[in-house]
Amino acid sequence: MIGFWVAGALAVVLVLALLFRPFLLKSSNVNVSRRQLNAAIYRDQLARLDRDRAENTLAEADYEQARAELQRRVIDDTAEADATSTLKAPKKTMLAVGLFLPIAAIGLYVLLGSPGALQPNSTQHGAQSGASMPDMEKLTAGLAKKLENEPDNLQGWAMLARSYKMLGRNVEAEHAFVRAGAFLDTDAQLLAIYADLAATNANGNFAGKPTQLIEKALKVDPENAMALWLAGTAAFRGNQFESAIRIWERLIQQVEPDSEDARMLKESIDSAYTAIGKTAPKAALKAPAKGPVMSAANSGGAPAKASAGASVSGQVELDASLKAKAGPNDTVMVIARAPGSRMPVAVVRANASELPLKFTLDDSLALTPQARISMASQVEVEARISKSGMAQAEPGDLISAVQTVKLGASGIKLQVNKVRP
Repeated sequence: MIGFWVAGALAVVLVLALLFRPFLLKSSNVNVSRRQLNAAIYRDQLARLDRDRAENTLAEADYEQARAELQRRVIDDTAEADATSTLKAPKKTMLAVGLFLPIAAIGLYVLLGSPGALQPNSTQHGAQSGASMPDMEKLTAGLAKKLENEPDNLQGWAMLARSYKMLGRNVEAEHAFVRAGAFLDTDAQLLAIYADLAATNANGNFAGKPTQLIEKALKVDPENAMALWLAGTAAFRGNQFESAIRIWERLIQQVEPDSEDARMLKESIDSAYTAIGKTAPKAALKAPAKGPVMSAANSGGAPAKASAGASVSGQVELDASLKAKAGPNDTVMVIARAPGSRMPVAVVRANASELPLKFTLDDSLALTPQARISMASQVEVEARISKSGMAQAEPGDLISAVQTVKLGASGIKLQVNKVRP
């Protein structure tokens, strides 16, 4: 930041120096008058006449005539008054320019430039790097406040819903989607994201609202990848394995072969065939190279449960000594992480009024398809109760001890018995 301003100041000084150079550096030739220049020329011409006469290349009569003519011209020219040019420095103008130029440069930069880009942690590639979590929380809170005064801004509510989803605030995200209303009716992707949230908030249960939203999304766009992905997941969890196979085999036509999406789909299709006592034919598992990469993976949609053991389950309880500190609308979060990683591989959210809370953490609760619980052999599980519902832990949150368990573990007991300092 300091280096930028120093460089900017030097650039302004350089520009001013170039502008004022004619006034600051006066050439010595300015003081040479026209009379002196003419005299020097005539002396040279006279010397040439004398040389020609001495070499006998010029007759005496011609020499006298040329000398007389030269003397006459000298008298005529030196009789003229000197017209010496002077260059005075306009001090007031220089002062005005010297002040105006830096002020104008700073003003234009503040108006048109990107002062925030001078910060070390800032980025200039938008989607590539994004804002930090506290910045996202602040921006989302500002948008939410603005929309309370613009209840009919349906597009704004849809944007707020996606922002909440990025922060892992799934309950608030679903409420914002409800406020978006008819704006979602023609957007299959938003309907699919809404369905994903509704299922997540129902602890992975696709019955009712999530299924209705998926069907609506597929009516808008029968080939929407995320909607197909969720439809297959819903069918799988409803024990409609053959339906799940048909949907996923239809979806696999859209993904790149040997991609992460293709591998995940192949595992899911294989699990469905296993559930009905069959072996998946090789042809069904081959993903042709056509169509876009599955948009569910790109949007952060919840993947299907790849295998029966890819989950952990248990119950969250609140210690009696802390019940007075937890309100019924406080947010309970059950979080699973790979050991040594800060990125959750699965998150469940609920209200404190639902305690004691039974939970199951699996791939359907992943925040991103790149970080799923099925990719780990063991996970660290903890519970947290937050009044703000923020994804980032805050002082005053009620927390449990972190337990490290193997994938497939059940009967985990998470006792919320501490206050985060």
